[in-house]
Amino acid sequence: MTDLTDLVLTIVRPLVTQPDQVSVEIDETDKFFEYNLSVAPVDVGRIIGKQGRIAKAIRIIVYSVKTDDRKKVRLNILDGKE
Repeated sequence: MTDLTDLVLTIVRPLVTQPDQVSVEIDETDKFFEYNLSVAPVDVGRIIGKQGRIAKAIRIIVYSVKTDDRKKVRLNILDGKE
């Protein structure tokens, strides 16, 4: 699953003003691999985009990746405050 983590980081880092604060954590449940993307609070708007278009585009790319297991992939965008 490191390939998917690298994919998310490769997509997100050029979009933000503070790329050193971008991180991805993986939580595995029975049905999902949940990727929690953390960015600086000032960059949340850049990742979400107008009407969520950028976030939707990132999710489309991430969700199209096939996993070895029968689990689905989820991408959660966190603002770094948690």
